[in-house]
Amino acid sequence: MPQYRSVFKDETKLDISYVPSKLPHRDSELRLLVEFFSFLLKFPAKMSQRVIITGDIGTGKTALSQRFGTDITREASKNGMNLRYVHVNCREYRGSLFIILHHIISVFHPNFPKRGYAAEELLRNLLQILDEENMHLILGLDEFDSLVERESSEAVYKLTRLQEMRQNKSQRLSLICILRDLKTLSRLDASTRSTLQSNLISLEKYSKEQLRDILNDRVSLAFKPLTVSEETVSLIAELASSEGGNARFGIELLWRAGKYADAENLDAVTLECVRKAVSSIIPTVRKSDLASLSFHEKLFLMGIARHFKEGENAHISLSEAEKAYHIVCEEFNIEPHSHTQLWKYLHSLSSVGIIETEVASFGSRGRTTIIYLSRISAHELEKELNALLEKEA
Repeated sequence: MPQYRSVFKDETKLDISYVPSKLPHRDSELRLLVEFFSFLLKFPAKMSQRVIITGDIGTGKTALSQRFGTDITREASKNGMNLRYVHVNCREYRGSLFIILHHIISVFHPNFPKRGYAAEELLRNLLQILDEENMHLILGLDEFDSLVERESSEAVYKLTRLQEMRQNKSQRLSLICILRDLKTLSRLDASTRSTLQSNLISLEKYSKEQLRDILNDRVSLAFKPLTVSEETVSLIAELASSEGGNARFGIELLWRAGKYADAENLDAVTLECVRKAVSSIIPTVRKSDLASLSFHEKLFLMGIARHFKEGENAHISLSEAEKAYHIVCEEFNIEPHSHTQLWKYLHSLSSVGIIETEVASFGSRGRTTIIYLSRISAHELEKELNALLEKEA
């Protein structure tokens, strides 16, 4: 049996959750974030802050917030200040303020009861904990869109204003709200929007040259010397650029290409490894994205996947997708949701990049919504959804 060899030095440096010590081409945004929160190190408990970070998929929003959180926590510790950064993916907690707050409290008190409290009571409990610990908390609310879409103004108002109502008490809670599209905030009332939009950091899409720098940085961390050529990096940067400047896609493609090299016992990641990887990858969609969908979102997406798997059409209409969803519901003996609810599911699936939608003219009947599944294998998507639905059924 031939001896196993690997092109990797440390493949964990390519994991989506890894936050590098430096963020190429995000220095100015990181400095701005530091400026927004500089008061914390000078006047702890005197002020709180709210910042919005916005940008497309793969522009480094999450990494920027987490890098800042690690850096300011370390700096505060040097100054003897009790400061914590907690990062929460709102979509992972279904956009529920109650579930999000319970998770945050459980960071400090793991056995905190799951029942018996309303969201507003949980927020008061959190502030009480921060008072008792003499702590300031920076809360990174990733995929903030999910919280806004589910709970609208009331939840956001509570987060931003309840603390202000604590007269003569220390300011303990600051927010970093991370979202893709500022248009989501139009769902909020004017008063609530005004508390959020004063401090905005907008991340532009990466250029092909910037993507090459980011990939080269990860190559130096994750791969053995001379195993990834500049030609290979350039090809991956080109592919990532075609995906809207998505660095996340490029990094995952780099990892998959390395896996193909290892599977074939090669001593370098070749261009052919990249081609094989890009033909198998699910761009912008990870298993965690699918797992976080609601049960009926999974059923709806299953119908769409089956329709594309069984046919040769480049797209389907919303009415066709609805029929396919009804068939899946029959199989699971589940009462289907309404057309209005399916429209919301369609928007949700599109917003996370699983499907693409377009409004187009349709004969004499006016306009209709058509659905594309251009970035994901319908066969693989159906397989993943089957596994997830079997666990929930």
